Amino acid sequence: MQTESAVRGITVFKPRPQEETNLDTVVRFVCPNCNSHTAFQAEDGGVTCSYCGYHEAPEKEVVGKGAEEFEFTVSTVEQASHGWGLERIELVCRNCNARTVLPPDKLTATCPFCNNNQVIQAKASQDVLRPRFLIPLKITDEQAHARVREWLGTSWMTPSSLQKLASVTEYTPIYLPYWTFDARNIATWKAQVGHTKTETYWVNGQRRTRTKTVWRWENGRVNHFYDDALVSGTQQISSVLVHNAQNFDTEALVPYDPAFLAGISAQAYEVDLQKAYDTGRERMRAQTKQFCMDQASTSNIRNFSMTLDFSEESWRYVLLPFYIATYNFQNQAFQLVVNGQTGQVAGQRPVDWTKVWLAMIAMVTPGILLGIIALITLAFGIGIPIGFLAMFALSIGGSYALKTYRTADAMDDV
Repeated sequence: MQTESAVRGITVFKPRPQEETNLDTVVRFVCPNCNSHTAFQAEDGGVTCSYCGYHEAPEKEVVGKGAEEFEFTVSTVEQASHGWGLERIELVCRNCNARTVLPPDKLTATCPFCNNNQVIQAKASQDVLRPRFLIPLKITDEQAHARVREWLGTSWMTPSSLQKLASVTEYTPIYLPYWTFDARNIATWKAQVGHTKTETYWVNGQRRTRTKTVWRWENGRVNHFYDDALVSGTQQISSVLVHNAQNFDTEALVPYDPAFLAGISAQAYEVDLQKAYDTGRERMRAQTKQFCMDQASTSNIRNFSMTLDFSEESWRYVLLPFYIATYNFQNQAFQLVVNGQTGQVAGQRPVDWTKVWLAMIAMVTPGILLGIIALITLAFGIGIPIGFLAMFALSIGGSYALKTYRTADAMDDV
């Protein structure tokens, strides 16, 4: 090919540079029958054309816990594949800043995380680690609706109209990013463990007892291997919600194939590998500490110390299937997530406080009425036993009322 010459009038040629081969080929999933876009089917894991009905059976190899893992070295991160392996667009929400990648033919103007329509579309970045494995979406949209209706019906504290609202709410199937970590924890510990001892002594000829705590040093060793400890890579859904719905069976992991994302949204990780592993290590450390404390002969412990070593550490970047939905009730937004493999539901539920307060009043009313009767009958000499009964009923009713209030107050916590 011709190149620039330093001498006027002289033509210089140089060899054509070798064209780079793009290892992360971007592909599109189109129907071989009518050339329309195809979409992933949760029922059997294949792809189906929504226009002519063409169906292509799935080709997947279940690897489960045998899925390849990476050691914690710089080279493994640098050698990992990047990009999604297929053409995607990115939806950026101006309200919650969530970034979701979509198929190019999926036209939407609503953020799946906050249900806001202030969104812009851009070309999805390919400069992210490519997932190595995923768990295919198994729950269908109809099954997700049914699971949510059933979940909402498990509590009498929610408004009666909530189940109807759940039926019309749109559920977005989406693959969320997760990091899985393996590590062996070997811990040695020591602590003072308290034992209660009862002593008998005499004062002026009267027998009395007293209790005291005797502290003894104890020690032990814990050897525990953590297999597929999950850490969420998204910041757009409450960690409480995803934790309550992440009862995944990692035996169902399959190698990542762009076909699984045909017609389905996905999200790239917002929490990078280092931050995710810091979180994972802290969870392992806390769990191992609890294992150590469980070895003590009693739960009365002081001056606890632990030496902990991590070994056999490895990681995987995977995608896990969910359905997410945001619904509005009385001008307040509530978020739901459904596990796309098991159907486990977690979310926020509004509370019908009128029902709750009436129930709490009903719980303490018997004790109050008995107390009034005790006061009236006190003049007749029969009020004292009724008074004791009133105190008992009021304490039982009050404890149930307090428990009911705490349960209702926590229903929309995240």
